[in-house]
Amino acid sequence: MKDYMLEVCVDSVESAIAAERGGAKRLELCSNLIIGGTTPTPALFCAVRKAVDIKIHVLIRPRFGDFCYTDAEFEIIRKEVRQFRELGADGAVIGVLRPDGTLNMEQMEGLVREAGEMKLTLHRAFDVCSDPMRVLEECVELGIHTILTSGQEESALAGAGLLRRLNEAAAGRIHILVGAGVNSGNLEELCRVTGLNQFHMSGKKVLDSSMKYRREGVPMGLPGISEFSIWRTEEEEIRKAVEVLERSPNVF
Repeated sequence: MKDYMLEVCVDSVESAIAAERGGAKRLELCSNLIIGGTTPTPALFCAVRKAVDIKIHVLIRPRFGDFCYTDAEFEIIRKEVRQFRELGADGAVIGVLRPDGTLNMEQMEGLVREAGEMKLTLHRAFDVCSDPMRVLEECVELGIHTILTSGQEESALAGAGLLRRLNEAAAGRIHILVGAGVNSGNLEELCRVTGLNQFHMSGKKVLDSSMKYRREGVPMGLPGISEFSIWRTEEEEIRKAVEVLERSPNVF
């Protein structure tokens, strides 16, 4: 067995089961993946924990949008980190920025204390920070275990140059988890051009709703998002990704 991490981002019990069956080593559990993910409910966490045996890291993000939070929002984040620690989550995925794009060290220190023994990942707030190399060093100082990043680009392939530099700067002190646009078709290239072996993907496919009666023209959320499309992780796509990582000459 080669030494790599394949984390799959899921927002349902069905996707969690598919990810585990496909060979994922870890889940990032969220809700509302279609808008980048928000904090899942405790009930969803408990249902997923009952359904799978692999590790679960929980995304803590109270809303869609930026990562600069009001005092009320931060208090929610703090309490949710504690809540999921008490529920038995293996890790929390967090991030708080200041208005100038720097990491809010004071608030992050508070979240690290709340997390206790849980593993911590800095989520893609990293990708909109003003100085990624400085934030990497601050994460090491905080005791953060992992940074999830696309290399500050729309996709990981586009950000491969920064990902490679982050890998060099990390020097084994912190994990760099590659995310955004990762799939079985580009994993081999990402391994080669970044030198990294930790990847984050959803492996999603779009399913048609089981609804037979469909009232059109009544959107429930963001314009352009169909109420009759369901995102689910595809077991076979995760299995293909695992096969790529197992055979890659760039993964040891």
